[in-house]
Amino acid sequence: MSIFTIHQAKTNLSRLIEKASEGEEVIIARGSKPVARVVPVGEVKGKRQPGSLKGKLRVGPEFFEPLPISELSTWE
Repeated sequence: MSIFTIHQAKTNLSRLIEKASEGEEVIIARGSKPVARVVPVGEVKGKRQPGSLKGKLRVGPEFFEPLPISELSTWE
């Protein structure tokens, strides 16, 4: 784990991103107080699969009812 001041981080941002992408945790501090952590985003886990929520979500009949006048007036 490396600690850098905000000024050092601005000056060496590319290097800090490279360190993070290699798995190293980088801490950015304001003075001596840590305020941010730069870590790798990580890999996307799995692919999206259409239909994976089929049967798990429900839309009730009230969804299709007209909105009350008071609600409609806020949209105009």
